[in-house]
Amino acid sequence: MKIAIGCDHAGPELKAEILAHLDEKGVEYTDFGIQAGEKVDYPDKAKEVCEKVASGEYEMGILICGTGIGMSMSANKIKGIRAACCSDYFSAKYTRAHNDANVLCIGARVLGAGLAIELVDVFLETEFEGGRHQRRVDKISELEK
Repeated sequence: MKIAIGCDHAGPELKAEILAHLDEKGVEYTDFGIQAGEKVDYPDKAKEVCEKVASGEYEMGILICGTGIGMSMSANKIKGIRAACCSDYFSAKYTRAHNDANVLCIGARVLGAGLAIELVDVFLETEFEGGRHQRRVDKISELEK
């Protein structure tokens, strides 16, 4: 699995914690984020990461901003992206299982590193259940037309 990860200026520290965790687990990723002290607007990073995911170059994305909300709003403007802003385990698990979300958005000013890493793990490890949920995901895709 290849992951695209990005952040705005609120997220470099949390991103570094997540990247260290992904390294430990042997997960392949590309860091499209910025480093501490740099500035960027979250819609720009959301676009960069989500275009990589939507094209199929990367299977999933992780976006980090202050709350996760701005990234999720921006990400969901990209055709083929189903981004979810998650702050709890249940939401991170079931947005994958039922909604086939392909981008996780998290808030660096909302979550500590421990919970953020737990959400990343459950998001990346949970498979889409398909079945009755596929019809609903198809309807989401229809909204893009």
